[in-house]
Amino acid sequence: MRCTLRLALLLLCLSAAGLSHAACESGLAERMHAKLHPNRPLDERLAACKPWPAFPGRSIVVLPVPRETSSTGAKVFDLELLLIQRPDNGNTERDVVIGRIFQPEALDEDSATAIQDIRIDTSRYVLSSDTRAFGLRVRYRGTAPGSSVASETIRLYVQHGSKLRQVLPEVELDHDSGGWDSSCTGRIEKLRTMLSVGKSASNGYADLQFARTLVQSHAQLQEDQGCAERSLPARFSTVTLRYDGERYRVPKSLQQQMP
Repeated sequence: MRCTLRLALLLLCLSAAGLSHAACESGLAERMHAKLHPNRPLDERLAACKPWPAFPGRSIVVLPVPRETSSTGAKVFDLELLLIQRPDNGNTERDVVIGRIFQPEALDEDSATAIQDIRIDTSRYVLSSDTRAFGLRVRYRGTAPGSSVASETIRLYVQHGSKLRQVLPEVELDHDSGGWDSSCTGRIEKLRTMLSVGKSASNGYADLQFARTLVQSHAQLQEDQGCAERSLPARFSTVTLRYDGERYRVPKSLQQQMP
């Protein structure tokens, strides 16, 4: 019972995290969508907007535009990312797109995996003296009955003239998996990753450091019907990604592990 309760609390925390981002204020996403994709639907639940504190007056907007659901039931999204310069007087008619990127089939979900939310990350990702990146975080969750699988990924983008350019492909930061039977026996695994900008650089951009912590717990029903839970020693690792002139190369170990 204790193990089942712990799993339930974990899933509750993951759900709360998915609802923590603020909705787009003053209809910014809807206005941009109507202007750029008037003949296609917008998934308003997943749309995201956020001011970029490093650049006063600028906001980042993410427009998830679903395609038709395939015959297999998979749902695929095109992504439109926009960098908007907003006027000081609040006149929304004068919002100007100063950077954009359209990514066909950038996200998908199927019968086993759903996209829980999309959040914009404006942490201090300073890649060079004149280049600052922002992140796009996507949280996924398993949809199978009793599933405890959840995952969070990140991608990084920079402004390049009037365009946005993706410099970091999707990398998995956090991952939760595991489960128990109706009595006690089971396991849970938690992967947590801290992303930071390194001091060294490759081809003009700073290296990226991924410090990862993996914690595994096991529980087993004892002969006296007690439930014994044991956490294995945490495992730590660090992965460094280097820029090759176009993007950061991502090893398979950092790619998403959702089923």
